[in-house]
Amino acid sequence: MGLARSSYYCQPGGASPEKRQADADPRDRLEEIALRFPRYGYRRMTRQLQREGFAVNHKSASGGRLMRASDLLVKCRRKWLSTTDSRHGFRVYPNLCQEVTPTGLNQLWVADLTYVRLRWEFVYLAVILDAFSRRVVGYALSRSLEATLTVAALQAALADRRPPPGCIHHSDRGMQYACDEYVKLLTDAGLRISMSRRGNPYDNAQAESFFKTLKHEEVNLTEYRNLEEAAGSIGAFIEQIYNRERLHSALGYLPPAEFEHNLKTARQRVLIATP
Repeated sequence: MGLARSSYYCQPGGASPEKRQADADPRDRLEEIALRFPRYGYRRMTRQLQREGFAVNHKSASGGRLMRASDLLVKCRRKWLSTTDSRHGFRVYPNLCQEVTPTGLNQLWVADLTYVRLRWEFVYLAVILDAFSRRVVGYALSRSLEATLTVAALQAALADRRPPPGCIHHSDRGMQYACDEYVKLLTDAGLRISMSRRGNPYDNAQAESFFKTLKHEEVNLTEYRNLEEAAGSIGAFIEQIYNRERLHSALGYLPPAEFEHNLKTARQRVLIATP
């Protein structure tokens, strides 16, 4: 009928016509946002509505009454599956992340991989994130868990960002990150190698958090028929939605690309103002 879902929940009695109209506008937009970002919680939903000019707060509007009335409050299932094989003869490097808090871009990269379920098989996704901006700077998808997967993601990140010498690359201690080919790429680029403690995914929490977002907002909502279809959809989610549109609480509720743009703009202003 072309009506918003909020029309179903509208109660004719109780609230005044003015009050119902005031609720209807943000509720309609809230439902549109929820279709694009199905796992937005009330905090991100509130910030997105505020960015668009709606006078809402997280208690009375998106966080409580409106999201609950439209049954949009997120109910997440927790699940963790290891894809790390640390039983190998390659060198294991110490964890440098425990001593470092990045203050700018390309100071600390975090890398990890996960599985993606297709209709008849599994494929694997490797990603690299900038720990300061949370932006995905390199990724690759493959049917194989061999080192060619992580190498492809690293090559993409190096080509895109050209990090300065001394940037820390942190990963788990799996064979895909400890093998000779991967380590050579890191050392040739001047990156310092850091690895997590054995069996502790929380040492790489930022990458784990990204995978949780990816699974809840893209992978678990889509049935991919083949590798090519998965690569197209996941690539679009990473490049357009996650990097450029999705609000990140650790960045003051800005998308990573906007956060990085603001950093560069502020730096240029400082350089111009410096005599």
